[in-house]
Amino acid sequence: MTTTPMTDTPLETLALAVQLPAFAGTSLPAEYAALLAEGLGGVCYFGSNTADGPEAVARLSAAIRAANPHAVIAVDEEGGDVTRLHAVDGSPVLGPAALGAADDLELTRETGRAIGAELAAVGVNLNFGPVADVNSNPDNPVIGTRSFGTEAGAVAAQVAAWVGGHQEAGAAACAKHFPGHGDTAQDSHLELPTVDADPATLRARELVPFAAVVEARVAAVMTSHIVVPALDPDLPGTLSAPVLGLLRDELGYDGVIVSDALDMAGASAGRGIPEAAVLSLAAGADLLCIGPDKPASLVRRTQAAIVAAVHDGRLSRARLESAAARIARMLDELSPVTAYDIDAERQRAAARRAVTVEGELPDLRDAVVVSVETAANIAVGEVPWGLVPDRTLTPGEPLEVDPPVILQVRDAHRRPEIVTDGAAVVVEWGWPGPYDGPLPRILTRGYSRPMAAAVTELLREAGWSR
Repeated sequence: MTTTPMTDTPLETLALAVQLPAFAGTSLPAEYAALLAEGLGGVCYFGSNTADGPEAVARLSAAIRAANPHAVIAVDEEGGDVTRLHAVDGSPVLGPAALGAADDLELTRETGRAIGAELAAVGVNLNFGPVADVNSNPDNPVIGTRSFGTEAGAVAAQVAAWVGGHQEAGAAACAKHFPGHGDTAQDSHLELPTVDADPATLRARELVPFAAVVEARVAAVMTSHIVVPALDPDLPGTLSAPVLGLLRDELGYDGVIVSDALDMAGASAGRGIPEAAVLSLAAGADLLCIGPDKPASLVRRTQAAIVAAVHDGRLSRARLESAAARIARMLDELSPVTAYDIDAERQRAAARRAVTVEGELPDLRDAVVVSVETAANIAVGEVPWGLVPDRTLTPGEPLEVDPPVILQVRDAHRRPEIVTDGAAVVVEWGWPGPYDGPLPRILTRGYSRPMAAAVTELLREAGWSR
């Protein structure tokens, strides 16, 4: 690894350089400006930072870079359901599951490139996407439509294409969540999931897409807060030297390893964020994502914990120098920023290929649209989904609406309390899980503006006229 020398950098500066926290709001707080001037590694944007739209995000990025020209500015912009820049009106590009169903690698590459260009234009230089997890468990509550599919080889081809296009535009991509979060039925934001697969299964399924993105020279890989007993029976991936050593040694990856957000229960429950930061660095992570809306005082406490760990011999200075050097190299190797417009017509055409209908749609003249309000997982957040409804219901509330009814749901197979009696058709905006109901079902594989247009077109072909 060719790296920038860090031997003369003060320990306190190194302990800031490896942190990627997030503050609340759309302007740079004075305390964070001071941290950046001292060498804070960067900032991750969340919904509260992007709420005022792209022009405001560009101004915020400029302020961050004025305080620290070498700052990492990161965001989760996966396309489809997970969007921070388009949290008000929905993503203009298909998400991973829909791209996987469309099965057009050039379109996937174009989609990654369009997202990368949009991020680079507002000053973001690291995107926490794509998801490289194989969604092998249909009951997965946090991956689902964020995955390109259920078959390792197909997912590998898709993520490699997405990464290649994205990084051509001048923003780094970060594949996640190593060593694979697809075969879980728990959300690591809230608890500590386990993937109980044997080593052969892991290598044939979970690791295949990550090997593909390493081959595609992905700039960063994000860890997962899951326990994989076949690799480490005690610690989640983010804190596990055997797990991260597998990425380095077996897959030959020499880029930046980013921790998933350390405020998630899977990483810091019972130990706190500063201690989780120390353990993650010691295990081999380089850049520590702390989580949203954090006070500057937490960054200082984490800095102090890292410095103390070096003094106590729990963490070597060389490990910190290596981490900081990898981060610097990632920014030095970014491609020039390249403008690239979204091909809206290509996205709409792909949406029509990706959407499928189970059964035959009935006559939908005068149909009303009813949505069952289900909370999104934390990764998705509160963003638009589905067509604008005429009425909303809570899960379990009876459908007391004159037919015909177009019933919109998300992940209905995981929510047996949802009542479909009285509907004419079900539109599933989540993962296309098992279904044995009598109603025809439209499968979207995630929300985006192109997919909404495709569903609208399908419904109008059946007579819907709103």
